[in-house]
Amino acid sequence: MRTPYENRFADIEPLLAHVEKPSRYINHEWGTLSEQDASYRACLIYPDVYDVGLPNQGIAILYAALNQAPGISCERGYIPWVDMADAMRAAGIPLLSLEGAAPVASFDVVGFHIPHEMAVTNVLEGLDLAGIPKLAADRGEDDPLVIAGGPSIYNPEPYCDFFDAILIGEGEEQIVEFCEAHRRLRDEGRSRAEMLLELAKVGGVYVPSLYEVRHDGPCTRWGYTVPVSDDQVPSVVYKRVVRDFGATDPLAQSIVPYTELVHDRLSVEVLRGCARGCRFCQAGITYRPVRERTADQVVSSVMRGLEKTGYDEVSLTSLSTTDHSCVKEILTRLNHRLEGTGVSVSVPSQRLDSFGVEMALAVAGEKKGGLTFAPEAGSQRLRDIINKNVTEEDLERAVRAAFEAGWRRCKLYFMMGLPGETDEDIVAIAELADHVLDIAREVVPKGRRGGLSVSISVAVFIPKAWTPFQWCAQLDDDEVKRRQQLLLKSVRNKAVRVHYHDAETSLIEAVLSRGGRALAPVILGAWERGQRFDAWSEHFELSRWLDAAAACGFDLREVAHEEFPFDARLPWEHTSPGVSRGFLEREWRRALAGKTTADCTRESCTGCGVCPTLGAENVLMGERS
Repeated sequence: MRTPYENRFADIEPLLAHVEKPSRYINHEWGTLSEQDASYRACLIYPDVYDVGLPNQGIAILYAALNQAPGISCERGYIPWVDMADAMRAAGIPLLSLEGAAPVASFDVVGFHIPHEMAVTNVLEGLDLAGIPKLAADRGEDDPLVIAGGPSIYNPEPYCDFFDAILIGEGEEQIVEFCEAHRRLRDEGRSRAEMLLELAKVGGVYVPSLYEVRHDGPCTRWGYTVPVSDDQVPSVVYKRVVRDFGATDPLAQSIVPYTELVHDRLSVEVLRGCARGCRFCQAGITYRPVRERTADQVVSSVMRGLEKTGYDEVSLTSLSTTDHSCVKEILTRLNHRLEGTGVSVSVPSQRLDSFGVEMALAVAGEKKGGLTFAPEAGSQRLRDIINKNVTEEDLERAVRAAFEAGWRRCKLYFMMGLPGETDEDIVAIAELADHVLDIAREVVPKGRRGGLSVSISVAVFIPKAWTPFQWCAQLDDDEVKRRQQLLLKSVRNKAVRVHYHDAETSLIEAVLSRGGRALAPVILGAWERGQRFDAWSEHFELSRWLDAAAACGFDLREVAHEEFPFDARLPWEHTSPGVSRGFLEREWRRALAGKTTADCTRESCTGCGVCPTLGAENVLMGERS
């Protein structure tokens, strides 16, 4: 039997004086929701430190939903930093939940959020600290169910061996149904295997142990996944989608921390989904359809959240906040309500046009720090290939309007290694950045150019599942490094600062984003060799991954740089965000031809298949600007 609820904060208290940021481990924050006497207990874990994980809206949404369900209590957990993890192991203290300092292994269900591929070794770190077997096949009847969800599970196969179930899609309704069904089955005395078979009937729930990998027919080296028994589970698990998004609470955030966070502000989700159709963007497919909240709902939620938490900044979050059809009304009303309070409103994403700058101006007031735009590619030819649907003239107008309005810093995001990219496209990034600086110097008088800066950040393209570029190979990392040096040499103005992502980290991201179930021993081997906190540059060590892969017979560079046959069955096609393969194939052909596809919320339906497959539709509150 699992141990009963037990508060063990006294065990870790003596360790706090000896670790970095002890406030990461202190409970009783203002605004927690859990009820420790509930009959069913869940623990949601973000696989990073507290100050990175607490602002995550996905965890906040699920935490609120579970604690509002009768008879269910949900607590949170985070991965201790390396100093605390080592001290806990030395003292024999297991991973504890934050609210009640209860052993994570004592909960009925333990859920991990997977925000990105580089978090996976921290999942193993958390399971090991908790004393829960890392492989699902090794867990017994008394172990909690270990589940996963989040934006990086649309190719779940590399992680399958670690989870009893994976929840695909939007979770606020799904996770409550899952936990209620699990509680009923537990109370009926069902075995673990019987429970998993029943839980696989909950919409959007993928139970890996009920599926197998085959290699017959056209497929990649990873094979393809099918049910062990066709009459027990669906051949394709479609993502869950919240159809009535307006009925959900925009204010999931309730907890006020003791320590400063990476995003230390109130967050309110104003819309979900994006239909702009950038062909490299997994989120643009997996978050569809577009659903907006009303201006009334957003404004009232902001005011309620500020009153509850006391923050002096609020962020209106989404994939593209300035795409909200009522964003102008929302910002005008918020500015009126917050005038004289000292509270600022931030919009984390600006459209690359003059309207985006107008909206940024509406929230900046006198605090004009810096504006960020994402052209993604230096040349128009390449922007058409990736379906960015912006021109150099759009960027010129936007940055000119920004500098005229008083901004002094501009950051531009690009990608390197996109399909069809040439050296000319790399040079075009440098030329575009230099041109933006020229515009800034033209607009801003000589005596007022203090602090004027332009910076560019260049990420390495990662081919992602369920995008039109899912068949593509990643650029060889030696070639990435060559192109990075070409970029540095091509920037003629020293006032343009250049930042680029590490090619070695991007290699592992590509392997995990497009690999199959056979990668699980590689992940486990990397963790056993000391890998944790892979997303932190000071802890990432490529050699451990390469050694773990070699021990399993894989060459990671060969894996990442492999192009998939167009007719192959892909490792992830048994779990789906609802988009049709035909649409992705059509978009790939249009990319090869340099043809763009319009946003379906501005023009006609593009036939992606998401709305009819999921029984949902785009919901706009006004006319798009």
